[in-house]
Amino acid sequence: MFYINSRDKTPIYEQLFRQLQEQITLGALEPGTALPSVRSLSSELGINPNTIQRAYRMMEEAGLTVSIPGKGNFVTDDTAGLKQEQRTRQFETVRRELTSLRQLGVSKSAAVQLVEDVYGG
Repeated sequence: MFYINSRDKTPIYEQLFRQLQEQITLGALEPGTALPSVRSLSSELGINPNTIQRAYRMMEEAGLTVSIPGKGNFVTDDTAGLKQEQRTRQFETVRRELTSLRQLGVSKSAAVQLVEDVYGG
């Protein structure tokens, strides 16, 4: 479910946060889904429970999860905002890349063909 890259300079709690965020955005973790307990995830990944707790706190502060005392951490029911935010970021990335392609002399028809290839039609 999670992969921690010990060679990555990104702190482990941020790696975990990003992976959780991505799984929620992609729908792999649906609203209401319980996250693994801090203890079990710590054991599974072989990392300090405080690191897991920090990532979970970041998730809650971002409004992606809710903590229910005695029950655990759950994906919130309101993930539409996250998905819209992700789409907005991706559109901006595509816009920058298309601008770069145009500056390199790639024709509009070639860019449109690329989009059609990706979307299958």
